[in-house]
Parts: sequence; C-alpha cells; structure tokens
Amino acid sequence: MYAVIETGGKQYRVEVGTELQVELLDVEPGSAMEFERVLLVADGDTAAIGHPVVENASVAATVLRRERGEKTISFKYRPKARRRVKKGHRQELTLLRISDIVLDGHSAAADVREAEAARQRDRSKVEEAARRQAEADAALAAKLAAEKPVSAPSARASSATAAGDTQGQGSPKPGGRGSRGAAGASAKSAGKASAATTGDAKAGEKAASAKPATRGPASKGAAKASGTAPTRGRSAEKTQAPQPKPAPKPRAKKES
Repeated sequence: MYAVIETGGKQYRVEVGTELQVELLDVEPGSAMEFERVLLVADGDTAAIGHPVVENASVAATVLRRERGEKTISFKYRPKARRRVKKGHRQELTLLRISDIVLDGHSAAADVREAEAARQRDRSKVEEAARRQAEADAALAAKLAAEKPVSAPSARASSATAAGDTQGQGSPKPGGRGSRGAAGASAKSAGKASAATTGDAKAGEKAASAKPATRGPASKGAAKASGTAPTRGRSAEKTQAPQPKPAPKPRAKKES
C-alpha cells in the first residue's frame, strides 16, 4: 500500500518505512504527526482518488531530525553598470519516517507486521529442517565408521609392493622410457655407421674419376704416347705456381 500526500506546496509518494525530507515544520524531533491532505491511496489493484483529498484516509509519520539542504548560489548582475550580487542559500528541512497509512480503518503497518512475522516463521522452519538434516547426517556417518573397522595391510599387498620396487630398480619395462632410450641409441649408431660407409664410397668414386691437373714433362710424354694432346685451360693455369713480383727500384733523390 502506498499514498500520495501534500505538504509545503509539494507532493510526495510514500510507503510504510519511507524516509523523506519535507519543508520545515514546526514540530520537535521524536514526536509523531499526521498528514490530513492525502491525495491518493492505492492497495494492490484498488485505488482511492481524492477530490481533492481522500476521505477517511490519513498518513502517520515520526519526526527524526531537522537538517539543512544543499547550498544554492544566486548570482545577479547588470551589464554596463558594475552591479554584481552573489548570494547563497540552504533550505531548512525536516526529516520524517512514515509509520502508517490508514484507509477506512485498514492499516498498512499491520499488513507489514503480519508479512514480517510470516517471513520469520518460514525462516525458522528452514533453519530447523537444516539442523535436523545435519544431525541425521552426523549420526549416519558415526554408524558407518563403527561398522567398518580399519584393517591392517595384508601380506599380498606387501609382496606386490616389494615386487614393484624390484622391477623399478631392475631392467626397464618393455614400453617404458628405458627401452625407448636403448632403441633410440642403437638406431642412431646404425645410422652413423651407414652414413660413414656411404661417405667413404663417394670419396673413392671422386678420386678415381679425378683428372690430373699438373702439366709437366711426364704428363706430356704420356700424352704423346697415348696420342692425345695435353689439356689446356683454367685447370692447368691454376696449378702453375705464381711467380714472385720483381722488387721496385729505389727512386733517386733530386739534388736541390
């Protein structure tokens, strides 16, 4: 349920428990007061609209304290007259808390109290059910622990553990890391041996097919005997030893 009230020339929408600031009222903090100018009261799907106020309706409130609003600045000036006026203002306010809304004898505060009591009952029921479930779980756990005692380790488990330790310290398993490492090492050694053999064979073929690069008397005689002319080209030029360059002659000094 909510209502619309009028005070200080303004209208406010309020519910039970709403805190609002209104224009300064001549009341003391902690006192109770009622608003007679109620413009509208709505409860669910029904609403009562006043002309201008709702009959048999009132809103009760409790005065909390007096306070001042935010500062507002008023600045006035007149151009070309050297007139400047600056003023500040803080409005005096009264802080209220709505305690009840009454329409034709029906109180909104009573509805709020009943709803709060129903919530408290539901909460206590849920807490009680949770406590009972926790106690039942604890009793079941204690019963299972008492029926199933802890047994000592059997001889079979100890022998299996010893066998596992021996196997781990001895030869590697057929699918383990040790067997993979040994297989990889043997494969690498075999590959190196085959590569060395292939390299030796290729070196021998190159040496057999290589042509003599030197031009000497023996090579010339062998060429004449065989009826073939000696090869002349870049290969022969490269094999000749480089001749030393003659030393530069010293220059004679001119007499001055």
